Amino acid sequence: MINELEFIKRLQNPESKEAAFRELLQLYKERLYWHIRKIVINHNDADDALQNTFIKIYRSIDKFKGDSMLFSWMYRIATNESITLINKNAKRLQITNEEHQQKAINNLTADVYFEGDDIQLKLQKAIATLPEKQQLVFNMRYFDDLKYKDMAEILDTSEGALKASYHIAAKKIEAFLTSD
Repeated sequence: MINELEFIKRLQNPESKEAAFRELLQLYKERLYWHIRKIVINHNDADDALQNTFIKIYRSIDKFKGDSMLFSWMYRIATNESITLINKNAKRLQITNEEHQQKAINNLTADVYFEGDDIQLKLQKAIATLPEKQQLVFNMRYFDDLKYKDMAEILDTSEGALKASYHIAAKKIEAFLTSD
């Protein structure tokens, strides 16, 4: 992207919005899909949350004031849509969010879109044992390689709290992976 401010102006201009939004989709759909997929686990749920994310971005782009980077704003929307979907699915199934996540992990090997091996499956099971916030922090740092500064914008919390959450999450995952 040449200049984020110019790009945002194109997204907010009714005459260039459609073309700019198609460009935005191409730039971010895969990255946001994998961010969402790590949260919701299931491919179909990830597709639903991604679609909802881009609908919300499209409808809200005119209200974007540029207080954060466009990327951070979109990641926050994607994260919220993912959590909303998990909550909705768990409520529909009348189970807790944790039970819903565990069910998704247990079904992962049957998912035709999951290409991981036993080690990756065990890592996903370890991540699923973490509290929701630690899961988010671990996934964003470990898989997405986001800086704590960017994560702080997305999750609206301090860098110090994120570093502590990541450290605790990594220790819990290590303990899970080395137990047997």
